[in-house]
Amino acid sequence: MAKQILIVDDSPLVRRLVRTAVEAKTDWQICGEAENGQIAIKLVDELSPDLVILDLSMPVMNGLEAARKISVTAPHIALLMYTMQESSQLAREAEKAGINEVISKSAAGVDRLIATMRALLFHPPSKMARV
Repeated sequence: MAKQILIVDDSPLVRRLVRTAVEAKTDWQICGEAENGQIAIKLVDELSPDLVILDLSMPVMNGLEAARKISVTAPHIALLMYTMQESSQLAREAEKAGINEVISKSAAGVDRLIATMRALLFHPPSKMARV
């Protein structure tokens, strides 16, 4: 069965770019999209994805808040933060929230994003490593 991915970002352009990359370079399926963390939590319950890609800054509920809730209700789901923001403080907060990896939108190309997703899906880390 193909891996199921949920994309959570308030930018329709980013969601479309991630979807296009995943569909072009893998056999995984995008099972859903959400524009904020609150919707993401509902979709995680409904869709049971294997991986959730979360932006940090979103209206209604940000990626860290969503990750905290998802990691409690669905600890088996891999969480990847894909964000424009980079800092050691964010990395620490992300790890505490249950996020497995943080990757920068500005520093990572599509191939690196897919490689990070592949690592999370097939070789889950015991703790967060910053990419």
